[in-house]
Amino acid sequence: MTIQTTRLSDPAVRAFVTAVNNHDRESFMELLAPDATMTDDGSDRDLDDWVDREIFSSHGHMEVDNESNGGRSLLARYSNDTWGEMRTRWSFQVDDDGRITRFETGQA
Repeated sequence: MTIQTTRLSDPAVRAFVTAVNNHDRESFMELLAPDATMTDDGSDRDLDDWVDREIFSSHGHMEVDNESNGGRSLLARYSNDTWGEMRTRWSFQVDDDGRITRFETGQA
């Protein structure tokens, strides 16, 4: 059962999912700390390149099925024009200012 985005527990994660689903790159980038990092399937990736390729130029979309760790870990059905739909896991680290310093994703 999908969790409505507005009901996600962590404000930064909720804003992240909202920005992805609204294809709002500007809002997405404002959520990230200046030195934010990320991994995909356990490999560090260039954040700007990955975000453009996997989310914004390919119309990424997240349907969250489960959250844990205070809303900072998600299981979601992620889809984009490149890969179709897949079951994914996401985890987030958020600083004291509410900005995402790191996110990790990969197939679940």
